[in-house]
Amino acid sequence: MSTRTLSVVIPVHNEESRLLPLYDRLVAVLDATSKPFEIVFVDDCSSDGSRKLLANLVESDSRLCAVVLRRNFGQTAALAAGFKQAEGDVIIAMDGDLQHAPEDIPALLAKIDEGYDVASGWRKERIDGLLTRRIPSRIANWLMAKLSGVALHDFGTTFKAYRREVIESVRLYGELHRFIPVLASIEGARIAEVPIQNLAREGGRSHYGLGRTFRVFFDLITLRFLVRYLTRPMHFFGAIGALSGGLGGLILAGLAVQKLRGVEIMTQHGPLMIAGAVLTLGGVQLLCTGLLGEVLMRTYFESQGRSIYAVREVIESRDRERV
Repeated sequence: MSTRTLSVVIPVHNEESRLLPLYDRLVAVLDATSKPFEIVFVDDCSSDGSRKLLANLVESDSRLCAVVLRRNFGQTAALAAGFKQAEGDVIIAMDGDLQHAPEDIPALLAKIDEGYDVASGWRKERIDGLLTRRIPSRIANWLMAKLSGVALHDFGTTFKAYRREVIESVRLYGELHRFIPVLASIEGARIAEVPIQNLAREGGRSHYGLGRTFRVFFDLITLRFLVRYLTRPMHFFGAIGALSGGLGGLILAGLAVQKLRGVEIMTQHGPLMIAGAVLTLGGVQLLCTGLLGEVLMRTYFESQGRSIYAVREVIESRDRERV
């Protein structure tokens, strides 16, 4: 049996009535694993009694700690704060509203023990409304899988388990917590899906709404760019710039021929000439953007001592001579 230590990171925002039941179920499940564990609660500036209750729990159980944020930063920031505080070899993230069943944790850990780097929860049997949640969620998850290149059925759930080294290689911002498997895949992480229970929220109000959809969409576009063009931005900007500049150049060349034939360009083809000039200038700007992106990419990797590759392991003979 694996002796890895476990950290469970739980963002909390106004979940006072659910904290004690969650704590009791979590401890029962984690004790049964026979692994050393800690539970890291992150209070995202709750306005109810969550902070006081967490302080009492920490006082009574040394395996707990609570990170209290100065203001409501959102789930991605709360998770990032919890990941930084966590000390386990395996880090499990889950919500604090009892929609995630602690009893599913052993299934996630089993995938990690099989050698996977990320075990991602999959709400295979959804109980949400068909038109309001399930169909939109299925469409969104299909789109995310296609754009990111990571074949997951459920990007939305927070309930996932990670190897520590995977989390340490990921930088979170925006609404990117749902895309941690995609960010990890850039580093070559092995990802598995694990069916989990989809439980009804026990009271309270969901923090998710339609307004978040647009932020997630923009983050998805950013993520698509990072996955495909992080180390070669010129391939993205250069292709569009060459197309735009080439088309504009052809238009201007054709107009130049017309001008040599005595055609009055401004009166007969004024809009076309403006379009050609704009396309040409736009192409030059995109090529320059690509060059700047290449410089920034190299500055990023070199200033942080990061590599453009990730090594999983080195296999070598014990007798190999070092030079």
